[in-house]
Amino acid sequence: MTLEATAGPGRSRMEAIREQNTVSFPIEAIALCLYFGRDAFAGAFRYYATITHLSALWFIPDLVAFLCVATFAYRYAIKQANALAIFTLLYIVFSLYVGYVFLNDYRGGLSSLKMIAPVFVGFCFCQREVKDYRFLLGFVHSLFYISLIGLVWSSYVRFPWVGYEFDTFGASRTASKLWFVEGATRLQGFAADSTMASYFIVISYVMTSPRRGLIWCAFWAPVAFWATNNVATSKTAAGTLALYFAAMMFVRLFHERYRFSALRGLALWSFLCIFIPIILMILFAGINLASLSKSLYSLQDRIDNSWQLPFVYMAKLMPTGFITGCGLGCFNYPQQLFSDKIFYYVPVDNFYIGTYLMIGPIFVVFMIFVVLAVARTTDIYKLTLVFVMNVYTITILSYGPASALLMIGLAFSEVFTRPSRQPSRLLFPAPRKALAAPVPSR
Repeated sequence: MTLEATAGPGRSRMEAIREQNTVSFPIEAIALCLYFGRDAFAGAFRYYATITHLSALWFIPDLVAFLCVATFAYRYAIKQANALAIFTLLYIVFSLYVGYVFLNDYRGGLSSLKMIAPVFVGFCFCQREVKDYRFLLGFVHSLFYISLIGLVWSSYVRFPWVGYEFDTFGASRTASKLWFVEGATRLQGFAADSTMASYFIVISYVMTSPRRGLIWCAFWAPVAFWATNNVATSKTAAGTLALYFAAMMFVRLFHERYRFSALRGLALWSFLCIFIPIILMILFAGINLASLSKSLYSLQDRIDNSWQLPFVYMAKLMPTGFITGCGLGCFNYPQQLFSDKIFYYVPVDNFYIGTYLMIGPIFVVFMIFVVLAVARTTDIYKLTLVFVMNVYTITILSYGPASALLMIGLAFSEVFTRPSRQPSRLLFPAPRKALAAPVPSR
């Protein structure tokens, strides 16, 4: 029995909602495939597009993402008159303006707009279940094998896009480069860097495993772990994969009728990961962790710099940012590339801290609605992604590649679904037998 065959409570109501909102042109799924295809092959794509003078092709997913923004506005803000959707759109516009003021460069404003568009692709999956997009799941499944092949292949040959520079809005960026950590080379495969290569191995495994049997999951998990940990040397990706595999095995230990409740419980408890950076800063700020182990240097850097310094810099540059946020693009790659405040730039290696800096305290209110929405979500893919992305984003900002932000939007998308007026047990609903037809194990 696969995890996908386990159905959650309230499926008849959700199926009726999906039928009501079914569209003949799944723009959100097409945009997701375009982003995944571009970002998984970012290094190769950038190189060959540049030398063939077809660099404009890089922005096709972004154009489709802007169509998704319009789709989101029509479906939820106009057609359904959803108050949260309307407020989200208006606040994003406001935050773009604040970001433009902070960055003081129109190119930074354009880059910030392009940066935030993928989240609306994910939001467009609201009231739609991922399992209904079979072509999307098949495409993501193929990326798992291709990403593994590319990562292993790059350990034997030096791809031509390694170290290649390209221009974005007049700013020079490196498509890919080799990183060396403790004497080990961080390889990138077909992607732009090792972090992106590892991310696609993890996320494609995560999105494929719910509809696969135990044998497939148990066989490919060690392979994926070895590739992310030993070849790309991405500790975050490897650790996330290990925790996900343990959680998946834990859920599958339950009887079929209890699996969904267990999965939803794990998704809800994973929001405690938000507090991990705060706890680490309280306990270990100013302590030389690298003296204990060289592998702790990156953690020490996050504790002392990337998680704290942005707040220090914002107090100097824009004190009102503690109320309004410093706007989209601050302490993110738009600031790094285009702002005149580059001397105050520091990478923020945590999604929640980075988003809080840009959006401000209103982001806390939004996250309360997200948690309540997850408590009534019935899509196992979205619940799985909530768990995985909450773990992954502890030390990763996830605004680049765009596919990472898209996955967060997809995981949180049910926040724009109006809750049922009927009383329900949110955290651990009464177990029921699955209503969906079982999918045979492979």
